Amino acid sequence: MDRNFWIRLRSGIIVLGSAILFFWFGGIPLFALLAVVSLIGMFELYQAVSVWKTPLAAAGMMAGALFLEAVYLQWDSWLLFVLFLGFILILGTYVFTFPRYQFSQTAATVFGVLYVPVMLSYLYRIRRMPDGFALIWLVFIASWGCDTLAYCAGRLFGRHKMTPELSPKKTWEGAVGGVLGAALLGFLYALAFGSHLQFLGSPLLATPLLCAAGSIVSQIGDLAASAVKRSVGVKDYGNLIPGHGGILDRFDSVIVTAPLVYYLLLLVK
Repeated sequence: MDRNFWIRLRSGIIVLGSAILFFWFGGIPLFALLAVVSLIGMFELYQAVSVWKTPLAAAGMMAGALFLEAVYLQWDSWLLFVLFLGFILILGTYVFTFPRYQFSQTAATVFGVLYVPVMLSYLYRIRRMPDGFALIWLVFIASWGCDTLAYCAGRLFGRHKMTPELSPKKTWEGAVGGVLGAALLGFLYALAFGSHLQFLGSPLLATPLLCAAGSIVSQIGDLAASAVKRSVGVKDYGNLIPGHGGILDRFDSVIVTAPLVYYLLLLVK
């Protein structure tokens, strides 16, 4: 095994250990962590699309921070309005600095708000649910678990390329293996921790289905993040996590999986 493997493993253990600690505490510590992770993720994205250190980026960061504050204060009925205010802030910046910035830069700024803080906020919302500490791990089973098992299935059975222009090593066989593997992990998780998943009613049935559905979305999120990187000509979003890249490189699948898991949990409640 090469040196990079051990670097990735060590970083992965640190990230996982930190996640367990903050998810256990929940509340202010978890919110603070997600806020910091969100702002770093926005920085990485804005730097990649060349809007960092501009008034547009400042407006986007303020919009993201405003939305996260509304989530923390549980202004659930006002979240869309707060998001609208953030949009107006970005739009106003575009208008009053015109023609300094292109429309594509403004669209990328809005995308950054929706893609990072809005999506990641669902982790905090899941943690606030009954059995939240147990439920939140379904997001990671569906994303990181799927990613690992899709890689293994692809190495063993991969024949048909899925998106060769984006990720030449990903195959349809690997993708299916990731979905089935995530469902199996979900079932095993329910077997081990079913007493902490009573929110689901029938954990042994609901958990595999949730993880399978989440794993499909997680793979789309992973490929979408790769598409953005390819389109702007960067290899990684950053180097904050040794061996993994930046926040967005590590959490690209988690970002899109969390909202789906949240709404599916509400559906099976």
